[in-house]
Amino acid sequence: MYGLIGKIKAIPGRRAELAAILLDGLRGLPGCFSYIVANDPTDADALWVTEVWQDAASHRASLALPGVQAAIALGRPLIAAFGERYETEPIGGHGLAA
Repeated sequence: MYGLIGKIKAIPGRRAELAAILLDGLRGLPGCFSYIVANDPTDADALWVTEVWQDAASHRASLALPGVQAAIALGRPLIAAFGERYETEPIGGHGLAA
């Protein structure tokens, strides 16, 4: 499995709008086991995105899907900066398909 954990800083006051875009249309992403968007409780403009994919190729392929491309186009103007980004190798857990 392939995992990503990343922080995204929204333009001040636009975090909820960015989160809605990231969450819209997540169903049916081939190879995606988990995609979680969470508010950072210590930063009113930051989001954390935690993803688990079948493999890195599935993640890369998702970036070419029309729905993902549309979300990127809508969300990009709301992003002030990208923060930390970590690649992981998930081994399992509650709610995660093996």
